[in-house]
Amino acid sequence: MRNNISHSGVVERVEEGCVHVRIVQTSACAACKVAGYCNAAEAKEKVIDVYGADSRRYSVGQTVKVVASRAVAGRALLLGFGLPFVVLVGVLVLVLALTHNELWAALAGLLALAPYYGVLYLMRRRISDHLSFWIED
Repeated sequence: MRNNISHSGVVERVEEGCVHVRIVQTSACAACKVAGYCNAAEAKEKVIDVYGADSRRYSVGQTVKVVASRAVAGRALLLGFGLPFVVLVGVLVLVLALTHNELWAALAGLLALAPYYGVLYLMRRRISDHLSFWIED
């Protein structure tokens, strides 16, 4: 089993120490033969910033392969979906146990996500050191 996740993309912009690569992220449905007739098919363009790449080696329009390890993907999923789910459910259960009011519990659970994502935003530089991509030769 491979330990990396890769996407082909096109270099959009090159800066000193950073290469910006545009990839097309597709859902599993997008590869289906009838995807054009179905609303479930989804494809999004994303720009991936690859820091630490030798920017002199790449030029705008060049096709490259952007790679991330499965561990990086797991950490990103944990930070983006796993921990917020735990915060939401934890606050929901706690407030419901204290107040016995479902409306207040639901609102408190949703409001508890704002500080979580705020802290995540403030720590984005430190997190980006641990969630990095590279360009495969």
